[in-house]
Amino acid sequence: MVTVQSPQVPAISPFVIRERTGSISTAEIISVLKGEITGLHIRQGFSTEIAKEITARFARNRGLKERKDGVPGQYIGASHYRKDAAGYFAEAENEHPFVDALFGSLVDPVRGLFDALRRELHKHRIELRLATSKRGQANICRAICWSGTGMYALEPHDDVAQVQCADDLAAVAKNTVVALNFYPSMPEEGGDLRIWSHKPTATDRNSQGVETTGYPYSIAYLEAVPSHDFKLQAGDIALIDGGFIHGVTRQLGNRKRRLLLNCFLGFARPDLVLWWT
Repeated sequence: MVTVQSPQVPAISPFVIRERTGSISTAEIISVLKGEITGLHIRQGFSTEIAKEITARFARNRGLKERKDGVPGQYIGASHYRKDAAGYFAEAENEHPFVDALFGSLVDPVRGLFDALRRELHKHRIELRLATSKRGQANICRAICWSGTGMYALEPHDDVAQVQCADDLAAVAKNTVVALNFYPSMPEEGGDLRIWSHKPTATDRNSQGVETTGYPYSIAYLEAVPSHDFKLQAGDIALIDGGFIHGVTRQLGNRKRRLLLNCFLGFARPDLVLWWT
């Protein structure tokens, strides 16, 4: 008699989504860090004039390059994906001038957010700092245009698997790994940030063959899982619990590219929050 194994059915993980218009608050950011809010979308979170200038600077930046790690896209800055600590921090040190060139003398929305968060966390005796090593310091963010041509511009993935395999950041993986995105430019249609109500375990990752990368999960695996789409515009900010599977829907229209400024943050210890790219 042959035993037929049933395909693993993803467990539904309840999520809490909040969307509103206006300035982001440090209390909301801390709620995402603590896992109380799964996804936060702030419409008109930063100046559209600054967004336009960052987009123009991205296009002419000398550090702009194609990703060569199996995830299609153009980017400026360093990514810890598929790298050890030595490789990541060495790349980050080389990328600092190119990331700084995205902002120049502009009012930098990324630094502004982290300066406010640092002051708030300090009141609670919690330190916030960029991840560092003997080889250098993480970039404050990276700028990315995803360029997948299928159903997803960026295929479904989670952000925890890759952190678990990074020696310097593995402690953060025990807590909530938060993905923070600023959107300087969005296409006419599509390019939504989609998050599924599923927070995979190590067993789930093994079933999908993404133990060390968290990328990509098959569309069939997620077929029965509820999801939520964040409909984004230039000037928006989004934070999500990166442990939940998420992706970017196909972009439509050719005039405007989907550009985001991205970084990650999370508790490494009860008294320390790190951020990196």
